Amino acid sequence: MQKKLLEYDISEAVETYAFIKSAQKGIATNGKPFLSIVFQDKSGAIEGKLWDVSDEDLKKYLPESIVSVIGEIQNYRGQKQLKIKGLRLTTALDNVSADEFLKTAPIKRDDIQQEIMQYIFAITNPNLQRVTRFLVKKYEKEYFSYPAAMRHHHEFVSGLSYHVLSMLHIADHLQGQYPDLDADLLYSGIILHDLGKVIELSGPVSTSYTVTGNLLGHISIVSNEIAKAVDELQIDSEETMVLQHIILSHHGKGEWGSPKPPLVMEAELIHMIDQMDASLNMLSKALEHTDAGSYSERIFGLDNRSFYKPKFNQIEE
Repeated sequence: MQKKLLEYDISEAVETYAFIKSAQKGIATNGKPFLSIVFQDKSGAIEGKLWDVSDEDLKKYLPESIVSVIGEIQNYRGQKQLKIKGLRLTTALDNVSADEFLKTAPIKRDDIQQEIMQYIFAITNPNLQRVTRFLVKKYEKEYFSYPAAMRHHHEFVSGLSYHVLSMLHIADHLQGQYPDLDADLLYSGIILHDLGKVIELSGPVSTSYTVTGNLLGHISIVSNEIAKAVDELQIDSEETMVLQHIILSHHGKGEWGSPKPPLVMEAELIHMIDQMDASLNMLSKALEHTDAGSYSERIFGLDNRSFYKPKFNQIEE
């Protein structure tokens, strides 16, 4: 069986098919153009540089193209990078399709949607439930298909809703330990905290930031969406204001993108759960392709640290 992109080791020769997730033009120190290409398959993504590209190459190797690539895996500043030695667009004779390369959530989209809807119906506060149902329904298609991020965590098809569901499961475990928590605020805040990414990001395939996303960011977008929903539904209540605060504070600090720090108990917990789920997703992804007894590649979202994968208690394949 052919290896996937992230299954190749350093110095190993690569010959495989891949999906172009992104392709960005740059200018080398010698003044010649190059392409920085992010290749993707179901194992994840890896970057490679195509040097001395022609105008034809710039027009040919575009995001969402499928290519046959030959190269070698190199270690560049603690991360794997693909040294490209040969590249061509596939044809009908290659008999490959985009679906073979798109990484998706480990749970079916319909199952994720069904379970999140159960959490919405479990919200007993009528104002919080109405706002949450209204916004999830408004962006239903995007909410259950978009990734949670471009590259760092849950960066796959349906990653946004899968991240939300993971956070809801964590919150369920913690509620029994801390009875002062308001379950309705937790559920509503978690379900809506990243909904703005359906506007911030361009879509589930070849994801990039939209103009609105770059200028406003998903936190401001969700807060505005809640304000519009409250106005349209003619709701005037403290709980919807607290819900907006949870959204505005879920990154925890101003330097991390939050206009306000968490100032209610549920906001503090949602920030912690969000950070936990994102961090563990990044860690799992890195360690999945790390040999026991060695260190992972550097993880940018975790202070650029490399994590050790212990040799004990590893299951023999």
